[in-house]
Amino acid sequence: MAPRERSSSSGSRGKPSFSKPGPSKGGFSKPGSAKGGPAKVGKGASNRSGKPPRGPAVGKSGGSSKSGAPRSGAPRPGGSRSGGQRSGGQRFDPRGGERQRQPEKTLGGEQVEGRQAVRELLIAGRRKTREIWIANDIDANEIIDDIRELAEDMRVSILDVPRKNIENTARSEAPQGIIAFAAPLPEVDFEELLVARDGVQPFLVALDGVTDPGNLGALLRCCDGAGVTGVILPKHRSVHVTPTTAKASAGAVEHLNIALVPGLPAAIAQMKNAKVWVVGLDDDADRTLFEIGSVANDPICIVLGAEGKGIARLVRERCDMVVSIPMNGQLSSLNVSAAGALATYEVVRARQGLSSQ
Repeated sequence: MAPRERSSSSGSRGKPSFSKPGPSKGGFSKPGSAKGGPAKVGKGASNRSGKPPRGPAVGKSGGSSKSGAPRSGAPRPGGSRSGGQRSGGQRFDPRGGERQRQPEKTLGGEQVEGRQAVRELLIAGRRKTREIWIANDIDANEIIDDIRELAEDMRVSILDVPRKNIENTARSEAPQGIIAFAAPLPEVDFEELLVARDGVQPFLVALDGVTDPGNLGALLRCCDGAGVTGVILPKHRSVHVTPTTAKASAGAVEHLNIALVPGLPAAIAQMKNAKVWVVGLDDDADRTLFEIGSVANDPICIVLGAEGKGIARLVRERCDMVVSIPMNGQLSSLNVSAAGALATYEVVRARQGLSSQ
């Protein structure tokens, strides 16, 4: 604290007093003058050049190792020892271009956990599986046997490892004694989802602000069951495919077409230009989900929001129709996976009913 007291006392050199905000001789033009402050400041804070500290944490980056921060991420597979702990913010110019930019978010899915999820990863064959770990004390069962056979056919190496290794590496609560490491899930171009394929009109689901990986996984499982032709996720403020998501989806992530978009409002405008009906689910809507009628037989996108917040205002304003799910009990809403199951299967019901007429 002593250097700060000296620094504050030397603040009189420039006299940027709040009592005289107007231009004066003692204004902000004098801090660099030959007289006064620089000599005083130089003695107590020469390493700061008379400027306020740019972040004490940077200057004390070496101390972070005492708290164990660098070690906490070391055991995770694929996670490099972040050079940021050693280099700190001082070593890179803030205007230094590419090195300072955040890496672009991908769909994820490089680590797959759970027996069903790993089996579907191999069955789908949409991406390269690099390696599979299986606990050496795992009980033999049909799914594990299938995984071993599929992996052998695809020339994917399997390592029988201690269960502790799997538990230490897992990022979901119950990996079921198996982890697969694979290439990221392939993303689909958003424009490809807006056209009919094999005589099937686009049947899309867009998610706005869903951040729970378990809910996302359960919803994706419903989407696969209902025959959804594409899922739309925002690049930001939304969870992507994590090990928990893949496991909760029971491997459905391997069979769905998923697109990432920069922003949902702009994507909705593009869908409307492509003659896709956009139907949002919101608790305050006057119409119910069961009134969408013949709209379901046309290209359609169901927009779902997160629990509590629902869909954002800009998203709601751009929807062609906003509907609600009737709640006749004491609770006011369903979670997003349950709401998505109802909405998607209502579209299925309406399409089947219309096609049978």
